[in-house]
Amino acid sequence: MSTTIDYIAIFIQFIVAMGFVVFAMVVSHMAGPKRKTSEKLQVFECGIDSKGNARMPFSIRYFLTAILFVLFDVEVIFMYPWAVNFKTLGSNGFLEMLLFAGTLLLGFFYILKKGALKWE
Repeated sequence: MSTTIDYIAIFIQFIVAMGFVVFAMVVSHMAGPKRKTSEKLQVFECGIDSKGNARMPFSIRYFLTAILFVLFDVEVIFMYPWAVNFKTLGSNGFLEMLLFAGTLLLGFFYILKKGALKWE
């Protein structure tokens, strides 16, 4: 049975970590240079002068590709513990993983059918 005394070490570690962060930020702010010239405050884009509006819209396919990557990356995260415990889970665990992978595969085929991964 846990009591509040068991959590004091975690609380102390949290306080020390937050204290270090605040201390490092204050020291770097006080010790750092503070020369703000007009040349230093200009926008720098790898040596190339800026052209046009930075808020120009671009294709939603970039976002869609990123979201699909995260979706299938999370699938792999769920498969790793299953693969480690494959023998202990037995055939029931195997069937559950087939159901999980099948559901995601069904979603992948739906994405392909809708043409979400076709670039024009």
